[in-house]
Amino acid sequence: MRTSLVAANWKMHGTQAFARQLLADLDKGLASSNCSAQVLICPPFPYLSLVGEAVGGNLALGAQNLSEHASGAYTGEVSAEMLLDCGARYVIVGHSERRSLYGESSQLVAEKYAAAKQSGLIPILCVGESLEQREAGKTLDVVAEQLAAVTELALANPWQDAVIAYEPVWAIGTGKTATPEQAQDVHRFIREQLGEAGAVTQILYGGSVKANNAVELFAQPDIDGALVGGASLKAEEFVSICCAANE
Repeated sequence: MRTSLVAANWKMHGTQAFARQLLADLDKGLASSNCSAQVLICPPFPYLSLVGEAVGGNLALGAQNLSEHASGAYTGEVSAEMLLDCGARYVIVGHSERRSLYGESSQLVAEKYAAAKQSGLIPILCVGESLEQREAGKTLDVVAEQLAAVTELALANPWQDAVIAYEPVWAIGTGKTATPEQAQDVHRFIREQLGEAGAVTQILYGGSVKANNAVELFAQPDIDGALVGGASLKAEEFVSICCAANE
């Protein structure tokens, strides 16, 4: 049976003081709410150790990105080993903002995915289509291509100890959300693409998830949780989303 996972992607927000207060509020809210979902916090790089000191139990630490290289003269990059050294268990790879703003190709994303897997980190592979691609009826083709970039690396058990996040690009930071039925259709397709591993792989939805739409999204049979952006910066709302994953 697949368990629920709700991941907070803080993106490039906050200060140390903000992070400490948000963690304290989350700890208090989760403790009093009896949430059973696994909760993951992915802060900006400078706050990994700060958050790492606070995690435990159902609260885990993740990173927002990593280098495809293990080490070397790559100024400004962060390796999988460094993330592990800070206590991270998960890492997001191929977020749509990395693909669109920084030109990360599916091939590069696959290499980062492989670097995470080979180090022992659990990658959260983000896949999804733009509004133009959806309107052209290419959603499933785009998602299939992004998944294929990983399988083409011929990794052993490529989907074991990994998470997929479907994030329709047109729904990120726009306030728009795919309908539960639209999201379910793509999640089911992803599960089919993973073969036997699809039955046990956690597949999250990411695209303007909020407290007022989480229950309906999580009610879909192939949605195992969420990758949450802006709403994860508000403790009360994020706790509500986490608790919705119980239902």
